[in-house]
Amino acid sequence: MTRATETKLATSADAAAVASIAHALRGEANTSLPELDVEGARAWLGRLEEGGAAVLALDGSIPVAFGAVEETADEPGIAELGVWVVPDHRRRGIATELAEELLELARERGLRRIRGRLPEGNEPALSFLSAIGGMVPLRNPDMTFELPL
Repeated sequence: MTRATETKLATSADAAAVASIAHALRGEANTSLPELDVEGARAWLGRLEEGGAAVLALDGSIPVAFGAVEETADEPGIAELGVWVVPDHRRRGIATELAEELLELARERGLRRIRGRLPEGNEPALSFLSAIGGMVPLRNPDMTFELPL
């Protein structure tokens, strides 16, 4: 991660920062982050505080990336992972740092497995997940992954 980038646990107080990252990614076809306004981000972060964890990356005071693990409602002990980085801060190791922090938080919270989906055609995310140890079986129409904890 670059020296200017710092990470912190994200809470509902960081809703505007998460909404700004979602806004920066709006229109990208290969992102799984839903469109979020500040209220939607606040509600999501509130859920994450109870059943997962969220980490925010800042370049100075500018939010540049966000990651989350959220326990699934139907399978206790199983969580979904997502990491999103604004375009001009990609390829700096930020996503890897966030993922490593989130995997550690998942272990601390007693989660057993991490799962997720990649939108079709998201080759950079596929490469990223392979680098951090994801087992990525290809299934059409979506790609899914599972990370060991």
